[in-house]
Amino acid sequence: MKLSSQIKPISYLKAHAAEIVRNLGEQREPLIITQNGEAKVVMQDIESYEQTQETMALLKTLALGNRQIEEGKVQPATDVIKRLREGRQAR
Repeated sequence: MKLSSQIKPISYLKAHAAEIVRNLGEQREPLIITQNGEAKVVMQDIESYEQTQETMALLKTLALGNRQIEEGKVQPATDVIKRLREGRQAR
């Protein structure tokens, strides 16, 4: 993906909104909108956005798990499974 070809001024967005939306869905590449020569907004299709959000959630979960490992807040899986089974049998 070459971002330089995906940079457009806000005037282009105003004049070509329908075409931009169609292209975002087909090309699945983000579009950077500039205002007064500065990048202000990134537009992307909904599927790419959802995939990005899912990826970020997974990365946050992995980071939390790594932090818990570093802090020693872990238990062997066999101990956890045993405790869960004992809890179920007690009911």
